[in-house]
Amino acid sequence: MAIRSYKTYTPSLRSRSTLCLVEATGRKPCKKLTHGKIPRNGRNNKGIITSRHRGGAHKRLYREIDFRRNKLDVAGRVASIEYDPNRNASICLVNYVDGEKRYILHARGMEIGNVVTSGPDASISVGNALPLTKMPLGTTIHNIELKSGKGGQLVRAAGAVAKVVAKEGRLATLRLPSGEIRLVPQDCLASVGRVGNIDINNKDLGKAGSKRWLGERPKVRGSAMNPVDHPHGGGEGRTSIGRKKPSTPWGHVALGRRSRGKRCSNPLILRRRRGF
Repeated sequence: MAIRSYKTYTPSLRSRSTLCLVEATGRKPCKKLTHGKIPRNGRNNKGIITSRHRGGAHKRLYREIDFRRNKLDVAGRVASIEYDPNRNASICLVNYVDGEKRYILHARGMEIGNVVTSGPDASISVGNALPLTKMPLGTTIHNIELKSGKGGQLVRAAGAVAKVVAKEGRLATLRLPSGEIRLVPQDCLASVGRVGNIDINNKDLGKAGSKRWLGERPKVRGSAMNPVDHPHGGGEGRTSIGRKKPSTPWGHVALGRRSRGKRCSNPLILRRRRGF
């Protein structure tokens, strides 16, 4: 994945850098696998903003991604590698021998023409999906299920990778990208390899407008607000926040406090990620 820089014709191009999707074919998405996406803009069904700083993104088509990989023992050939505006990873269009087409996540090293399969008898090669029972220790994986048949929920972002550390009984021990070590049932499916587009963090948008295209609205510091709007607000000129610890707009501790509540999956986590 190459990084493209720009000549400085305008101030915004001085620091702008984007990714050159060399392996992407640039073709239009498969029409049968796309549908319209209604922008929510961070609002609930009553129109109330529940997630701030969202809205105003460019219109997108949603690509239906096969996270389940439940087409077992049927070979498919990678027809194209495409850009997906709904995620930072690229996607692959797979044509199966029975005529069906599906989108899957692009793993690093996958090329057009590669053959991918899913099932317990699949080989340990990049892009194949098989249960954790069939994977040797040290295998790098992504798109991991937490419940058999539910579809991949973990390790789906660009450049993300997990590793099989140990297997005992009906559970497998995985090391996730966050550093968390947790147990996952061995009958869950996972895809072999690392998610592609690993240089996504090296790009620089260059200007505020590019952030608005992605659907992110401006953020204002709490100390720049009025006391009625934020606990940090108010005062004459630049003043301290007036509290022992920084807080959210609703008065909760913002930094250093663990926010994870009691969940049924807590016993499966052997070592938490830092800060939780």
